[in-house]
Parts: sequence; structure tokens; C-alpha cells
Amino acid sequence: MNHFTKLPAVLLLADGTAFYGKAAGKIGTTTGEICFNTGMTGYQEIFTDPSYFGQIMVATNAHIGNYGINTEEVESGQIQISGLVCKNYNIAYSRKQANESIQDYFQEQNIVGISDIDTRQLVRHIRDKGAMNAIISSEILDIDELKAKLAEAPDMDGLELSSQVSTKETYTFGNEDAAYRVAVLDLGVKKNILRNFDDRDVFAKVYPAKTTFEEMEKDFSPSGYFISNGPGDPSAMPYAIDTVKEILKADKPLFGICLGHQLLALANDIPTKKMFNGHRGLNHPVKNVIINHCEVTSQNHGFGVVQEAVRASDKVEITHVNLNDQSIEGIRVKDKKAFSVQYHPESSPGPHDSRYLFDDFINSMKK
Repeated sequence: MNHFTKLPAVLLLADGTAFYGKAAGKIGTTTGEICFNTGMTGYQEIFTDPSYFGQIMVATNAHIGNYGINTEEVESGQIQISGLVCKNYNIAYSRKQANESIQDYFQEQNIVGISDIDTRQLVRHIRDKGAMNAIISSEILDIDELKAKLAEAPDMDGLELSSQVSTKETYTFGNEDAAYRVAVLDLGVKKNILRNFDDRDVFAKVYPAKTTFEEMEKDFSPSGYFISNGPGDPSAMPYAIDTVKEILKADKPLFGICLGHQLLALANDIPTKKMFNGHRGLNHPVKNVIINHCEVTSQNHGFGVVQEAVRASDKVEITHVNLNDQSIEGIRVKDKKAFSVQYHPESSPGPHDSRYLFDDFINSMKK
């Protein structure tokens, strides 16, 4: 396997900055929006999180692949990132529970990556210049040719991606005789969210992204609705915004995570925006302003709700605020059993400080 790491590769950013390193994964070419995750662990959960669809992931931990790949530790059925950028790409691994190496995993799933570059320098560059498109290649090393290919890559702003990662067929998760029934609108749902519902006596039915409220209601008559995380620009999803509006109109319990949070805001006439740099990591401090309590959270988003619009809204109230940049991390709709958070309380990977939000949702269905 080790001969793969010796082939040269290049990473070219949309602003013309180039980094030269070594090939990781499949030999090939890939494009996507480049972003970085500051988490020190959980690379496999990150690779398989559908919210990263269309993105090239820069790992800030120095070692990636060092504990191998375990087929159980996935958030979806396949790798979702467009490509990987890392410092040390470790094909050898020592964990007994692992099933295979990162190299075998990437080759099976046709993932192109680059290693042996200064990821600290790269992250500082992205942090200063903002999110942008990039291309990785281990087969084309000519910069002009790469620039031409990169110019064809779509911009994340205005891109609708959830319908591409959503399930094509409905499926169920959990025990059919559970106390609660939750309809999950799958915009890129993570498996650990479904596991958290199952742990709380919920039978979930997962629906394709473009399923209407009427269809879910007629098919399942659920106790509540969950609007999932997912990739792309929330404002490019009128179909999902309409579904959220219908759920609110029917006054059903509703819980949204990440993209679901942005859609709940849009359904209440609060706009969203592309962030200069998103939040991606496991240690983002968030304050629950209702109970005056701080929690360390797992985050992954490149869009956010417009802070001033939330503060000016008479339809929602703020429940959570990010302590780093004061961005809005949670809202609830006044006079409705509907609330959402921008971060990931299922925390896979990450701290479990926010899992109480699943209990809050269960309680809203009890009432």
C-alpha cells in the first residue's frame, strides 16, 4: 500500500494558491468547497456525515487513519466528503476493532486525497480568505489545466444538495411498538440522530427530502416531526421551507438540527446567509440563555441564520447563543411546540452536553 503515498499530488485553491504534497486514497481528481474541522478525533464520522457532501475536508489533527476504519462507526451508507487534505496519512493502524485501513476504505469508495502538506498554513489561509472552492489531483499536476477544471465547479452559495443525499425510499428505525412516532424529513440525516431517538422509545419513519407534510401525516400520523441536518444552501430549498410551514400551521411538535434550524428560521421569514468561515469542530461553546447554562458542542455548518433578523423577529425567541461569535445557535417558535438548534446534539463525534434536547422534544410530544 505504501507506494500510493509516494505519488505527487497538488491542491489548488480558487484564489490561485497551490500546495504540493503526496497522493492519498484513489489516484484521480476531485473538486469541492474547501473547509476545515478542528476535531481531534472522529474522522470516520466526519467522512460519512452527509452535511459534508460537496466539500473537501481539511483535517487539523496531525494524524488521520491512525486508528483505522470500523464499519460500525459511520453516519451514513458511504463517504460523503469530496476529498481529504491532511498532514500525516496513516495507512498502518493499531486498533483491534478496526476492519481495514483508511487507504483500502478510500480506494473502495473512490475518494481522492492529498497528504504531507502544511495543514496549519492552509487553515490559516482559509481562515483569513474565507471558504472557497478547491481542486485536488494526483493525475494532473499542471496548474493551468487544474484552474480550468476548477472553474467548472459549482459555487456552494445557492446550491441545493439535500435531494442528492436524501434516502430514495422511506424506511423505519427503532421499535414499532415504541411510545412515540416521529416522522424524519431526511435532508442528510446522521445515523446517530436516529439512534438517539431509538434510545428514547421513538419509532422513526424516514422520508425522502421532497415528501410533503400531507403525505407524512397520512402515511404515519406521527406524534412529532424532525427536520434533519444536511448539505447545501437552505435558501435554495423552497420545498422544505413549505413543508416546515405546513407542520407549524398544523401545530405539531417539531425539532430541527443544523439545516433543520435554518429551515425553521426561513419558514418564519428569517433569512440565512453563507458564513465567511463555517463552524466545524467538537468544542464550540454555546450558552442556553433560557436556563443560563453553557454546553460544549459539536458543530458542522457553513450557513447560518441572520442574527439581526432573529433579534428583530416577533415570531421566534432565541434559546442558544454561540459564545465565540454571538451567532444564533437555537430558536423556538412562540406559541408553538417547535424549536431548533444550529449544532449537533447527537454529538457523533463530540461531547454529550446537549443530548437533553432530544428529551425536550420527547416532552413536547407528551404534552
